[in-house]
Amino acid sequence: MTEDNRSRSGYLATLVIYAITVVAVAVLGRLTHRKLPEAMCVQDLVTTAFAAHKLSRTVTKDAVVAPLRAPFTRPAGDGGPGEVMERPKADDGVAHSIGQLLTCPFCFDVWVVTGFTVGHVFAPRTTRMIGESLAVLAGADFLHLAYATAQRIAEK
Repeated sequence: MTEDNRSRSGYLATLVIYAITVVAVAVLGRLTHRKLPEAMCVQDLVTTAFAAHKLSRTVTKDAVVAPLRAPFTRPAGDGGPGEVMERPKADDGVAHSIGQLLTCPFCFDVWVVTGFTVGHVFAPRTTRMIGESLAVLAGADFLHLAYATAQRIAEK
């Protein structure tokens, strides 16, 4: 089934789940008198960006996490270093939409950033610690790639 022929019901259902989650968290925040931060500082913005990148790539591309994606995805080749490529298993519906979400780091980023945003409201210290740890891992990944590139250049 081509993208043009695919029904949008699965995507709509996924969006509804996302919207219900966001509304439920907002209501919970209101009921517990949580206040939104005035603004995120630059450090939190950068840390959250790196952390979201790392968590999204881990969930959607890491070979070790493949068993968790397996009900919704199938292999589609090799990815980048330490990564796999997968495609949604189902051709349509909610299962396809979830498969798409679990194979697309750009799509999954929305959910991850939402999670970090909620975390900054309900558990800011824990969220910062997790975010900082993931950001450090993302930095380490980039250093691995830079080191490998430097090795290839030196060998030429």
